[in-house]
Amino acid sequence: MPVSLPPALELSLDLLRCPTCRTGRLCPGRGALRCPVGHTFDIARHGYAGLCTGARATSGDDAAMVRARNRFLSTGAYAPIRTAGACLAADAASGAATVVDVGCGTGYYLAGVLDRLPGARGLGLDASVRALRAAARAHDRAAAVAWDVFRPFPLADGAADVVLDVFAPRNPAEFHRVLRPTGRLIVVRPTGRHLAELRDRLPAAVTVDPAKEQRLHRALDPFFEGTVTEEVEYAVPLPAADALDLVAMTPSARHMTRADLDGGGLLPDEVTVSVLATAYRPR
Repeated sequence: MPVSLPPALELSLDLLRCPTCRTGRLCPGRGALRCPVGHTFDIARHGYAGLCTGARATSGDDAAMVRARNRFLSTGAYAPIRTAGACLAADAASGAATVVDVGCGTGYYLAGVLDRLPGARGLGLDASVRALRAAARAHDRAAAVAWDVFRPFPLADGAADVVLDVFAPRNPAEFHRVLRPTGRLIVVRPTGRHLAELRDRLPAAVTVDPAKEQRLHRALDPFFEGTVTEEVEYAVPLPAADALDLVAMTPSARHMTRADLDGGGLLPDEVTVSVLATAYRPR
């Protein structure tokens, strides 16, 4: 039986362009999206559109990582980060705004922005089909599309009022292309103090590169100018189950075994959350 077009995806169809011929708008038909030339892309029964073509650079988060992320985010431990991103987006856009979340994961941060902007619509891009199953249900105005964010986005030029990038890979040239001249890019990334207590206890955990901030500025500077930066830093209690989920939802999970986490009371009972959230305007 053909999959019906999800309402949120229908709301965002005008943003999408065929990733194969790069120009054709996509129209729905018989459980798929098609461009005028005839290129066809499935709509998954979970509600997201699969636009990926050819080999992908990454398959994104796996099922275990997505389950851990959903559990951890449901505790509210990262709610202040979500609020900071949503406030910057609300300062940059109003009314019938279009928000594109690049590397959207489960849609947690995009949903926060849409809650702050009642008239806005959202579109999340991610490589992980497991995460997209959640993202497609994260908000009634949020659509989800499977895409490798290192490739040119399947989106029209100047389509977005806000591009959101939270703990996600970045594609500065494409951010610039899809943003309107008056739009804003919002980037949220960790500082060196983020989860420091956890990383100190777990040597195999992925660290924050001290040069990360400089690399970010070098990459964005040709395309964007920073307008405001907010630091969000606070301590959060970390029960053992939440600590395990926090590790399991990040790339650190790929570098350690369960034995690394279970032995000797290694996990801290409190961690520092520390991020920078910056709004950029296009040059």
